[in-house]
Amino acid sequence: MDWFGRAKIDFTTSPTPIALREKDGTATDLLQICQATVPPCQLNPLLFNGHAQTCWTATKSHGPPIHYRRRIFKADNAEFNGSFAVDFAVVDKEPGSEVEVDESLPPRTTYFTEAELFKMGSEDTRPMLVILHGLSGGSHEVYLRHAIAPLVDGGEWEACVINSRGCAKSKITTGLLYNARATWDTRQVVKWLRKTYPNRPLFGLGFSLGACILSNYLGEEGEDCQLKAAVVCANPWNLEVGNKVLKSTFIGHEIYLRSLGDSLRVLAFNHKSEIEKYTNVDMENLSSVKYLYEFDRAYQCPTWGYPTEDAYYRDASSVDSLLAIRIPLLALNAMDDPIATHLGLPFPEARQNPYTVLCTTSLGGHLGWFEIGGGRWHAKPVCNFLNHMAFKVDLDSINPRAIGKPTFGTSESAGNFDPIRRKMHVNLNK
Repeated sequence: MDWFGRAKIDFTTSPTPIALREKDGTATDLLQICQATVPPCQLNPLLFNGHAQTCWTATKSHGPPIHYRRRIFKADNAEFNGSFAVDFAVVDKEPGSEVEVDESLPPRTTYFTEAELFKMGSEDTRPMLVILHGLSGGSHEVYLRHAIAPLVDGGEWEACVINSRGCAKSKITTGLLYNARATWDTRQVVKWLRKTYPNRPLFGLGFSLGACILSNYLGEEGEDCQLKAAVVCANPWNLEVGNKVLKSTFIGHEIYLRSLGDSLRVLAFNHKSEIEKYTNVDMENLSSVKYLYEFDRAYQCPTWGYPTEDAYYRDASSVDSLLAIRIPLLALNAMDDPIATHLGLPFPEARQNPYTVLCTTSLGGHLGWFEIGGGRWHAKPVCNFLNHMAFKVDLDSINPRAIGKPTFGTSESAGNFDPIRRKMHVNLNK
């Protein structure tokens, strides 16, 4: 335990982080911006370790209210067909006004009307934030709303949350849910936003599993990425290491892996008819799983073609993807996170990529970072960094091709390491 909840903060990046330019002409770099925008981390001393911080997230804290309008997208990728839901934050509720209720959707969420869908699109230059939530979560999650409320409430930012398939009461139209490697929906939404709002600079924000998906997406896009900058919080970078660490302790196995497994089992059974119709998954076997790795073995392996859950974890981990990222990235992780374990954090990779800064706090748990009074510390660096990048940095000074595609080893090397090569085929052009 650090003294009275004051967490230590460390930054890991390349010895030569990318050079940037402020709009006033001041020269700076990514590390300086991260150090300036990440405030001291003073957490609630009663939640004195990672387990306490993590378990406290299960309490029913209300969090800041954010209203959404939902749009359903039909997938444009033949290999990942189906549909998915994207929730757009809207600021159209006056204090004291009646809250719309749609029992088929999460709280404060309604569908766009046909007239609203028709009018979507703008020439404005407001920054737009694309958000990915954690495992089996959605746009309604408290940790997510804490982070984006300061941005959208002021009207300076627009934001949308890509709900993983089947999450947040969304329907699936195939047997596919999602996994940590499934970047297709994110890619489609970014392309759609680029076309629909051509003048808006786009930014990314991911939490937990969504942080892993976002990091994989950024690595796959490389120097062609349409996002200007991104933040990932509590990314479980190395899924295989995380799984083995959780299985090695009673709390990890019987609390965290069981809880995560239960949430995914419930999610699957909410879409039982679709899964039975479109896949050969053994639903009787799926109903008996208790732990996350058992769910992945029973569902992810047969639907995605992985021979074992460990093969899936190795394939979907985003450690190697970090090496290929070519936009400014701030990664926030707590060293006492019992789920995104510090043993899997990509310190060596962060030291090789000048486009990334790995910021670690000694306390915080998994998406906890609870302050005295119920605030969430992670909201501060998220908002500070994104506001700085959007309004103070000359975005034209960010040159994703300054370094080019990553190369490792010497020209005489017999091999050529590709940090985004995966065993599962991904056709980015479809």
